[in-house]
Parts: sequence; C-alpha cells; structure tokens
Amino acid sequence: MRVLVAEKIGDSGVELLRKHFEVDEGAEHLEHIEDYDGLIIRSATKVTAEVLAKATNLKAIGRAGVGVDNVDVPEATKRGIVVANAPQSNVVTAAEHTMALLLALARNIPQAHASLTGGKWERSKFSGVELMDKTLGILGFGRIGQLVAHRAQGFGMHVVAYDPFVGADRYREMGVEQAATSDEVYAVADFITVHLPKTPETENWLNAEAFAKMKDGVRVLNVARGPLVDDEALQAALDSGKVAGAALDVFRTEPITEHPLFSYPNVIVTPHLGASTAEATDRAGYQAAEQVVAALTGGSVTTAVNVPAVAPEDLEVLGPFLPLCRALGRIAVGLSGGLGGLNIEYLGRVAERDVRPLTVAVLLGALSGHTEDEVNAVNAPAIAAERGIEVVESKRTHARDFADLVRVTVNGTRVAGTLLGRRNRPHLLEAVGQRFNLELQDHLAFFRYIDQPGMIGRVGTCFGEHGVNIVSAAVGLDPETADTKAAVMVVTTDGPVPQEIVDQIAASDGFVSGTAVSL
Repeated sequence: MRVLVAEKIGDSGVELLRKHFEVDEGAEHLEHIEDYDGLIIRSATKVTAEVLAKATNLKAIGRAGVGVDNVDVPEATKRGIVVANAPQSNVVTAAEHTMALLLALARNIPQAHASLTGGKWERSKFSGVELMDKTLGILGFGRIGQLVAHRAQGFGMHVVAYDPFVGADRYREMGVEQAATSDEVYAVADFITVHLPKTPETENWLNAEAFAKMKDGVRVLNVARGPLVDDEALQAALDSGKVAGAALDVFRTEPITEHPLFSYPNVIVTPHLGASTAEATDRAGYQAAEQVVAALTGGSVTTAVNVPAVAPEDLEVLGPFLPLCRALGRIAVGLSGGLGGLNIEYLGRVAERDVRPLTVAVLLGALSGHTEDEVNAVNAPAIAAERGIEVVESKRTHARDFADLVRVTVNGTRVAGTLLGRRNRPHLLEAVGQRFNLELQDHLAFFRYIDQPGMIGRVGTCFGEHGVNIVSAAVGLDPETADTKAAVMVVTTDGPVPQEIVDQIAASDGFVSGTAVSL
C-alpha cells in the first residue's frame, strides 16, 4: 500500500507510516492521488469532491489537527473513505499557553520586558500579584479546562469551574469546586479563563452583564474562541477599572493586527498561539498517522469522524430510531439545563436488538454544542467518560401502549418518544412530567403553566406578534398527578424560537417556566 503525506508533519508520524507502507511526501503528488491508499493532510490541502473522484484507491484520510473543514466528509463517506482527525493533539499546548498568559498577566511580564529593552528600569511600575491563594474561575470544564485546573492547583490556586455538562464526580476527583451557574464563578474569581465551545448560545458569553457581576480588579483570559468575549464590553470594563487586565490569544476575526485593545497597557495579546508548539505539531502528525495505519491494516480507528455507527444488517431496524434518540437526548438536556448523568430505557421490540448505536445517538444529541470538540458517533462515548458523565442503559422487551418506546432521563428530567406510521415519524410522548402525543419538528417550545382557559391563545398571540409561526401544539395533563391544575404545553414552530420570547411568556401571569429547544 502507498500513503501520501501531502503536507509537512513531524518525523515520528512519517516514520510510523514507513514501517507499514510506501510513503511519498509533497503536495505535488496529489496530481496522482489515484495511486494512493492513504492520505495525510494538515489545513492547507483541500480534499474536494473532484479530488475524491480521482482518488479511486483511497481508503483513509488522516487530518493532522482538529478541524476537517478542508475535507468533503459526506463525499468521502459515500465513497467508503474513512476520515480521521487528531482531536487531542493540542490540548496540553492550549492549557500550557493559558498558564503562560496567566503568569504574564499576574506579573506584567511583557510590559516589563518592553520597558527594560526600551532603556527604562521601572521596578515599581510593574509590581504584580501572586497566584498563591487566588481563585481561578474556569468557564468550560472539558479536557483543556481540566488540564488548566490541575496546573493552577500546582501554584496553590483555589479553582472553581462552571460546566453543566460535566459530572459532579469529576469535580470531586480533581478537588475543584463546582459552580451551579457562571454567576457563582463571577462572584468569587480573581482570574477568569474561558474554555467554552463556540456556539450561538456561547457567543459574547463574557458581555457587559457578565463583567458587571465580576469582582473588582478581576483579570480575564481567552485562549479558546474570539467570539466568546464581547470586545466592546471588555474595553468598557477595562476603562472603568472593573477588569484589571486581560490576556487574549484569539479574536473575532483573524488574522488581525489592529484592534482597539492592542493599545491598552494592561492587555496582553498573542497571535493565536494556543496550539503552536513543535510537540503539538508532531503529536498531531503522529496521531493522524496512527489512524491511517489502523484504517489500512484493519485496526480500530478511534478518531474517525465518519465511521457509520450502525452495522448494515441492523440499519433497517435501528436506523429509523437514530433521529428519535438524538432528538430525545437534545430535548432532555435542554429541559434539564445540564448533563450530570444519563439514563436510557429501551422498551418493546427495539430492546431485542443491540441498542448501542442508539445510545450513541442519545449522547450526540445531549452533548452536541456543549463541548470544545465536535462530537461524532466515534468520540461521543469517550467525551462523556472524560467528563464523568455516567451512562446507564436498560432494556425491557415489553412496552405499554406502544410497540417500541425510548425514555431518556437527565438530572431527573424524563422525556419519552416512539416512531409511528409507515414513515417512522418520531413522536414525543412525555416531557416535564406530563404525557401527550406530538410529532417532533426541528424547533420546539415547552411551557409549564396553571391549567385555565386562554393559555394556548396567549402563547399564539405572543408568537404571532413576533413573527413566529406555529406548526402544531399539544397539551399534557397527567391524571395520576396530584396537582391537576399543572399542565405542560409543547409548541412546534417552523423556525427557532428566541429565548427572550419564551422568557417573556414564562414571566407572565399563570405561567411557571418556559424553554426553547432546537434539534
């Protein structure tokens, strides 16, 4: 077999490949991609549908890095080509860069260096603060956040972290205080570092409201994603003295050489160096090479982003349940507001099958958008395990009222669903402690309220005033519930429901709570 290393990777990765295959290096060989069984790339090589059409012998692509935006993954999947990345290659590097900026921020190191090399000796001007006995607040407690916590503890710092998608046991194991909300972090932290994924929900996470809740003189770091911080709000907080200093490695648009914050004497900036070390580059190349070796020699490809989760012989039976399970995971997490543990029950005929692919689908729905790495069918169980999320799976071959039933419980919040009709349409049967029957759509809003005339009309009127079109609605009343006045309304819409509209309704007379969920 032959493998092409189209871009420069570390020698260790190339040596590993040479132990198994003939290896050519250089992008010029892409003109003869049909000669190769495996391909190693970094970010510059574009593996388009046209390239893949020529790659008649290609069986595996290894991306020496995290993102696979430069690969047409759906087209590769159609052609049976495994695409794998190296998602853990830069976590140590990112954590260490965070610590480097933390120390530089505390001791004014870049400013002092510039002053001294500029011909000045200004000891008193650059007096700093110690890390010992200070509180580090971590927003986002995934792999990188946990590595930062461990290193900060070595400096004698107290660590408090917020991430509702990490199990309580993981916090206890690491000796880290678990915050129930980000506000609890703001109230006590002397330093705050963000390690959240970039999603519509996390954009501008550190905004004017967040800065106002922080301690006076707090210092802020961002080595994750530029859009997590509202630049104008940070600038205002620096101007007011609320924030004593900031260290930024990432920006809303990159590359960037001019920015209002660059002129601030108490702001330290680096040009997105979080993953830039020789070791990380070498590690990424080696991990990508490992995956290509595994794919071409019949081994286990542990970081594939497109390996199908369902065996062909089971696809006919389990396949229709995958969207349902993913939706139930998403809804359960959306209603519970976090993910400390996951209980999945399979009832009826589906319980006679190997339901592990369905459990992975539930995990995909539950974790998607809440981790720093993109979650897929291969890495979802590993990501759940490293976050201390316990997954309990049970099966019973009998289901009351339905041939098949799937129940998902997260933090005491249970949802249930099934498939109905010849087209196996997914239906939601239970949520927020109430039962109903509603065909699932991509966008839903849930309301708990006191059962009385006119409540559905009030929701419809408010949605209409804001241009939100309702597709269907259902009301749940559980006759077994002692409080017969409690009801749950589920509304499906043809577009996302802004949370501020849901909050407006939930705050009005007779309503108890409201939650919007998009699948």
